[in-house]
Amino acid sequence: MNRLVDATSPYLLQHAGNPVDWWPWSDAAFAEAKRRDVPVLISVGYSSCHWCHVMAHESFENEQVGALMNDNFVSIKVDREERPDVDAVYMTATQAMTGQGGWPMTVFATPDGTPFFCGTYFPRPNFVQLLQSVTTAWREQREAVVRQGAAVVEAIGGAQAVGGPTAPLDAPLLDAAAAKLASEYDATNGGFGGAPKFPPHMNLLFLLRHHQRTGDPTSLEITRHTAEAMARGGIYDQLAGGFARYSVDAHWTVPHFEKMLYDNALLLRVYTQLWRLTGDPLARRVARDTVRFLADELHRPGEGFASALDADTEGVEGLTYAWTPAQLVEALGEEDGRFAADLFTVTDEGTFEHGMSVLRLARDVDDAAPEVRARWQQVVGRLLNARDTRPQPARDDKVVAAWNGLAITAIAEFQQVAALYVSPQDEDANLMDGVTIVADGAMRQAAEHLAAVHLVDGRLRRVSRDGRVGEPAGVLEDYGCVAEAFCALHQLTGEGRWLTLAGELLDTALAHFAAPGGTFYDTADDAERLVARPADPTDNATPSGRSALIAGLVAYAALTGETRYREAAEAALATVAPIVGQHPRFAGYSAMVGEALLSGPYEIAVATDDPAGDPLVAAARRHAPPGAVVVAGRPDQPGVPLLADRALVDGRSAAYVCRGFVCQRPVTSVEELIAELG
Repeated sequence: MNRLVDATSPYLLQHAGNPVDWWPWSDAAFAEAKRRDVPVLISVGYSSCHWCHVMAHESFENEQVGALMNDNFVSIKVDREERPDVDAVYMTATQAMTGQGGWPMTVFATPDGTPFFCGTYFPRPNFVQLLQSVTTAWREQREAVVRQGAAVVEAIGGAQAVGGPTAPLDAPLLDAAAAKLASEYDATNGGFGGAPKFPPHMNLLFLLRHHQRTGDPTSLEITRHTAEAMARGGIYDQLAGGFARYSVDAHWTVPHFEKMLYDNALLLRVYTQLWRLTGDPLARRVARDTVRFLADELHRPGEGFASALDADTEGVEGLTYAWTPAQLVEALGEEDGRFAADLFTVTDEGTFEHGMSVLRLARDVDDAAPEVRARWQQVVGRLLNARDTRPQPARDDKVVAAWNGLAITAIAEFQQVAALYVSPQDEDANLMDGVTIVADGAMRQAAEHLAAVHLVDGRLRRVSRDGRVGEPAGVLEDYGCVAEAFCALHQLTGEGRWLTLAGELLDTALAHFAAPGGTFYDTADDAERLVARPADPTDNATPSGRSALIAGLVAYAALTGETRYREAAEAALATVAPIVGQHPRFAGYSAMVGEALLSGPYEIAVATDDPAGDPLVAAARRHAPPGAVVVAGRPDQPGVPLLADRALVDGRSAAYVCRGFVCQRPVTSVEELIAELG
């Protein structure tokens, strides 16, 4: 029976035609295992995962393997991006049993969901042997299997427990976190650690705010160097923009080619804020081209942003993206082909497989002579046209609420900064104008889609596809990221409805996800019961649910003056503070929000009849301290608390600068405003 055919998940749909009798995650699947008295095999992955594809081709598409699974197990296929709660519980079990984790994740469990054997990718011969061994153990050593499962569940419960030590997230702790990151920094290649190397976007956002608050030059230099190294490396698409998920080496040369929405949203924020603070032309270009990638490649018209582009094309990694010198000459001609090979470090030996090279930018072009920049851009356009004739990677079209929230926040910040720096005299003014118009439309459509489709009976749903909302309930990161996004949209547009929606999401989160001592669970109190209730405070590829919610709470409190939201944020930050102090690489988003709280955050209201063109608004956004909220519009505009009782001064625009809603006198000149923000 094909039970996956109606799934909203492209990953599940990829497996709908397997000879395996797959079930979606459901009570019915576990009931069937109980009825048949067989174990459950839970296979967890996602659509753009290379090794998930490999295991599917080797095992799940094989008739003999399918028969072995069907005869002895109830097999459940899970999209980790749709069900991060299921993934979190069983990943904790996998790490407890094996010391490592990854995808595909392969879990054997009892009919009540208790895991007793876990692993990741298995080649077909090993997988067949494992299926046979588990079948024998289930039949002949049931008591030992059940004991093993009980021990694993106990370990999961300990790993996912709420509570624990707390500490104030104060200036000495954040200073120590920045110093620890500096000690772990790869001064040669940028970033942190060795291979594989992941973009440290949340750590860089923290370091940028830390630099703003303290003036620490090291934090800025780490961010600047890492941003440049990534942007000139193979992890960044030198033709179309957008970042791959990680580099397989320590120097950003060869990527794992999948492109994730969440990485690009968070990196867009990094390059946008680096551009805002320094005016760096490379940061400007990468921010522009990353937002264009989001709008052109991932946005679904009339909906939100798709989740990812696949790592493989027709089963081959890098087929779309890698080049040889001969291919460059074929696309560009002899002279420009040699120019491109030199500029993008394409050699006869190659940097990838089979003599192919991933394009890297060998030298600085942003400050080059105009004729060099013009030639580079012309070569990029021709290569992109040639690349478009190649087979293209598949796109995972499901819309994930949390990741769309990250994208909306990033684009809202980009729109604000682009308005500060771009003038008609800029050589790329027309391109920038086009990008900002398209990105603004994509951002607003995504927000409207979340509000109209993902909000069901006052609760947030995790995913949708083709305009149809999925069944999985929203988890804590969905509520936090979407609330923060609606706060960002409120600041950009001055529309009160987005702030109202943000407050409703935060109220739901406080009512249904809160745990004792200021902590939060990742699932709601009325969500499906799993063998453990996840509550992970650490940031990984995306902000943890807790840090995302804290960011939303802080922004909302600053925009409304309602202190209970700030108090909830401070209590939750205290539970993460020990991680910030000891392991800041896994708490970058929390540390970033901590910097905002230490700074104030500032609340800046500009009473004006021209929010789009008023120099006071531009100055407020250009010089905003870490985490500041900025709202501009007519005095007493409905639904905008920061503009309540904020009058013009003698008929002139006026800026009101506050911290904790204790306000300075209004100022009417840019110079006075900058002085108050300094």
